Amino acid sequence: MPERRTVALVTLGCARNEVDSEELAGRLEADGWQLVEDAEEADVAVVNTCGFVEAAKKDSVDALLEANDLKGHGRTQAVVAVGCMAERYGKELAEALPEADGVLGFDDYADISDRLQTILNGGIHAPHTPRDRRKLLPISPAERQESAASVALPGHGPTDLPEGVAPASGPRAPLRRRLDGSPVASVKLASGCDRRCSFCAIPSFRGSFISRRPSDVLNETRWLAEQGVKEIMLVSENNTSYGKDLGDIRLLESLLPELADVDGIERVRVSYLQPAEMRPGLIDVLTSTPKVAPYFDLSFQHSAPDVLRAMRRFGDTDRFLELLDTIRSKAPEAGVRSNFIVGFPGESEADLAELERFLNHARLDAIGVFGYSDEEGTEAATYENKLDEDVVAERLARVSRLAEELVSQRAEERVGSTVRVLVESVDEEEGVYGRAAHQAPETDGQVLLTSGEGLSVGRMVDAKVVGTEGVDLVAEPLRGSLGWSEEADR
Repeated sequence: MPERRTVALVTLGCARNEVDSEELAGRLEADGWQLVEDAEEADVAVVNTCGFVEAAKKDSVDALLEANDLKGHGRTQAVVAVGCMAERYGKELAEALPEADGVLGFDDYADISDRLQTILNGGIHAPHTPRDRRKLLPISPAERQESAASVALPGHGPTDLPEGVAPASGPRAPLRRRLDGSPVASVKLASGCDRRCSFCAIPSFRGSFISRRPSDVLNETRWLAEQGVKEIMLVSENNTSYGKDLGDIRLLESLLPELADVDGIERVRVSYLQPAEMRPGLIDVLTSTPKVAPYFDLSFQHSAPDVLRAMRRFGDTDRFLELLDTIRSKAPEAGVRSNFIVGFPGESEADLAELERFLNHARLDAIGVFGYSDEEGTEAATYENKLDEDVVAERLARVSRLAEELVSQRAEERVGSTVRVLVESVDEEEGVYGRAAHQAPETDGQVLLTSGEGLSVGRMVDAKVVGTEGVDLVAEPLRGSLGWSEEADR
C-alpha cells in the first residue's frame, strides 16, 4: 500500500485566510491527503499568504523562504503559495520567487489536490496572470447570486463533504477541516467588497461583495458546535453589507438570533463593521440578543473629514462619537475596537489633532495604528502631497503611544465589573487565560483568571475584574458561575 501523501498548511494574515485554509484542508483530506501540523513533516508545504500591506507581504515571503529551507533536510519536497498574495501577483510572484514550486490562485482551489500532486510529481502548473476580480460578477448585487457558481469564492465551498470524511456530522458537514482544537472558530459570511476606499487594494483581488446563504452559515455553525466550538466569529470584508445581494440588507439582524440558538454555541461575535453602514436595527440586535456579544469592530480609519474624504470614506469625529454614544446607551459595557491610518497623503497637523481628539473621547477597548504606505493599484498611490517617511514614522509613534495609554485606561474602567470569560488556555505555569465579550481573538487583549480550579478549555465562567495589565484584565472567577464544577463549588 503506498504511503499517504502529507501536506501542511501555514496560514498568515486575517481570520478570513484561516477559514480558507480549513476549506483547503477539507478538500485535501477528502482526496486522501494526510494533514500534518509541521511543514518539515509534510511532502508539500502550502503557505496561505497575505497580500494586504507591505509588512504582511514580507511575512508571507519569509514564510515561503523558511519552508523552502526545509527541502533537502527532511520530508518536504515542494513549497506552494496560495492566498491573497498569490492571487494578487500570480505570475509576477512566481518569477520573483523561484523558491516557490507553485503559485496557485483562487481558481485553483477546487482542484487543489490535483495541483499539489502535479507539483509533487515534478510537473509545472503555470501561474495565473492576475485580473481584477471585481469584473467577474455583475455590477448589480441583485444579479450576483446566479453568477457566483462559476466564480471561485474561497470559503464558500459546498456544504456537504464526501461520505466518510465527517460521518458524525451527517449531510450538513461543510467542506472544511479544523486545523486546531480551539473553542473559537471563524465563519465566513461573505467575500469581497463593493467599497472603493482609496488606500485599499483588497476588492481588486478578492472581488465584489457576495453573501453566503443563511442556511450554509447555519449548517456550518452547527457542524462547528459538534466539533466543540463554543464561540463563532463572523468574518468578511464588510459584514454590514451582508444580505444586500440576497434581497435583504437586514438579513444579519434575523440571522444572528438563529446562530445564537445553535446547541453548543455560547457566543456569537461579529467583526468588520462599517460605521457608515451601521443601522439602528443592527445595533439593537447586537446589544440585546442573548449570546450575541455586544462587540463593535468599527472601521473608522481616521476622524478628520478632509482625510476621510480623500480615503473615499464618510463621517467625522462628532458623528463617530454619536454612534458610540448610541451603542453605549443600549449596552454600557459594549466592546469597541478600530484601526487607524496616520500619515495619509495631505494629512495636516490639524487633521492629526482631530484624530487625537476623537481617540481621547472614544474610550475604545483596542486600537490598531498603521502608518500610511502606497499600495500599488490604489487611488491613493497616485495622490500628491505625500508626507515624508520620517513624518509618517513620527506620527505613527505619537498616535501609537496615545493609543496604548488610552486602551490601558479603558481597561482600568472595567475594574469591578463582571465579565463572562471563555477559557482558552489552562497551564500550570502560565495560568488560565480567556476572553471576555469585548475581546476578539488575538487582537483585543485577554483575561487572566486568578484561579483555574475546576476550569477547562472551552468553559464559560463569570468573573469579577480585579486588576489590569495594560489592555489585559485580571479577574477572579465567581463561584456558582457555569464554568465551575461541583467539586470546585464545594
